[in-house]
Amino acid sequence: MLPQELLSLLTLFCVFRASGSVVDEDNDYELMYVNLDNEIEGPAPGTEEAVSCDCQREHSKWDKLFIMLENSQMKENMMLQALEELPRADLQTLKAELSQLTTTLAGTFATVTSHVVAQVEQVLVRSRDQAEEARRLQESEQGKVLEHVLQLSHNVSVRLGWLESAWHRRAEEQAQETALQQDKFDASRGDNLILNSVWKELQQTRAELRASQQWAAQHLLPAGCETAILFPMRSRKIFGSVHPTAGMSLLSFTACIWLKVTEALDKTIVFSYGTKFNPYEIQLYLSRDSAVLAVGGAHHKLAARNVVIPGKWLHLCGTWSSENGSAALWAQGELAASALDLAGAHTIPDGGILQLGQEKNGCCVGGGFDEALAFSGKLTGFNLWDRVLSPAEVTAQSAGDTCGTRGNIVSWGVTEVLPYGGAQYVS
Repeated sequence: MLPQELLSLLTLFCVFRASGSVVDEDNDYELMYVNLDNEIEGPAPGTEEAVSCDCQREHSKWDKLFIMLENSQMKENMMLQALEELPRADLQTLKAELSQLTTTLAGTFATVTSHVVAQVEQVLVRSRDQAEEARRLQESEQGKVLEHVLQLSHNVSVRLGWLESAWHRRAEEQAQETALQQDKFDASRGDNLILNSVWKELQQTRAELRASQQWAAQHLLPAGCETAILFPMRSRKIFGSVHPTAGMSLLSFTACIWLKVTEALDKTIVFSYGTKFNPYEIQLYLSRDSAVLAVGGAHHKLAARNVVIPGKWLHLCGTWSSENGSAALWAQGELAASALDLAGAHTIPDGGILQLGQEKNGCCVGGGFDEALAFSGKLTGFNLWDRVLSPAEVTAQSAGDTCGTRGNIVSWGVTEVLPYGGAQYVS
């Protein structure tokens, strides 16, 4: 309403001003007319009287037309100015409303977001609890099944022993009867048929027992080992960090470990020890079907071929002595490879990093991991001694209570071994 009132006042003001300007223009016109008469007629000598004209004349058509044009132009300017001020006020109002709407939406969105996040967290917690409960139930059921299989295997083994003893006794008796009584040939022939059927049953039972033992060996940990570290996949973030019980300054060592690899590539790290000056002080890695022990650098290595079978448990031991550079690799308790002059007179320095399933490339602190070198599968029974074990001691590591004998540098089940990046302990 204010712009309309202001427009009316401005219109009145312009009308008055236009009227005044018209009067002034009339006066100027009359003066000009008088001046022209004076110039034509010329002033009277000695006379200085001014000529004035009090006559009033009406405006011509052209004067009125010019006055109307001037008034219309002023009105147009005033209307344009008023129209410019109207959108400006509307824009200010619209801006205030948009700001209020934005504030309301922001508050609503924050409330809805917090509510959704809370619900998602609750669902995740319930899912994790359910998964954990399912895993415990599955492990319990698997343990019961495996115990039942082992009991059946034991019963079958006892039965096989009894059948074999009975078969041997029967064979001896049959031989004696055959030598003493030739006239009972038909009866003895029938007994031989019975013995042959018993022998076939024994062979079938033995095959079933071997199959059940192989299945148990694939699903159970090695004897005496209660836990293992599972590396679920090859990843540059998955590894195990080992904190040795004693210093790693070594002139000789024996390292033993149980492993079940999912797949072995050209270089799949089992464990590695290195310093910032040499990241390859000790390495035990797999290369397809071979096991490789490296000491003092990648060029000082010993390989044992045709010992790695993916998906099956393998016991490896590596020994080394700096006195004459003697090194040996043992697989499943048997000597698989040996060599002399392997990094002779070398000393393994202390202060490095010992890891499972990966090697630290470059400096110990700033180096990175390579996904292609990562281990995938299970590791257990990792022990490290500061001496070379005897052949009998190495063989004993792969039989009986394999995790019962522990090293004095790294002792499985006692030394701290921390899994990272998705690696985890399983039983």
